[in-house]
Amino acid sequence: MYFAALLARTEDGWEASDTELDDVETLSDLADLAREASPDEDTVLVLIEQEDAWFGVVRVDGEDDPRIYVSDAAAAARSAYGELLLTDELLGREPGADDGPDLDALNLDGTEEGESEDDDEEEGAAADAVPHSPVGDREILDDLGIGEKELRALDADDALSSIAEALGASEVLETVR
Repeated sequence: MYFAALLARTEDGWEASDTELDDVETLSDLADLAREASPDEDTVLVLIEQEDAWFGVVRVDGEDDPRIYVSDAAAAARSAYGELLLTDELLGREPGADDGPDLDALNLDGTEEGESEDDDEEEGAAADAVPHSPVGDREILDDLGIGEKELRALDADDALSSIAEALGASEVLETVR
């Protein structure tokens, strides 16, 4: 189960709205959705969580590139919404790099289903490519009162509520929950 909300900073405080991400296919689409929530180009936070597994924060400030933080990259990688946030740049990969097997390099030596003895090692290396740790901009909320240490200490099960509380936006977030 997922929950996603937009928190837009206005001169009167924070405004929250829940959002459906079903039509969002790219990070650019998500940034555009966030920008629509704030016509004055103020800060907008997209908060996403998957039941006790991971949470993500995307920060959009006007036309600047979105800033991203994901609490557990490996857990998020197993999720459609998480994959949206885990860009090659965020994971430290070359853009456009293909992590799948090189079909031209496969050794089809008659082993069962075309597997070679090296497949287990290759699968292990691919699984390690996405860390079981936070990735992204750990200072994403510094100027809003949540430092890197506090952000990393948040548990996925109550992270969004804790972030909203620190921002003074817990009531508006709860209205859309």
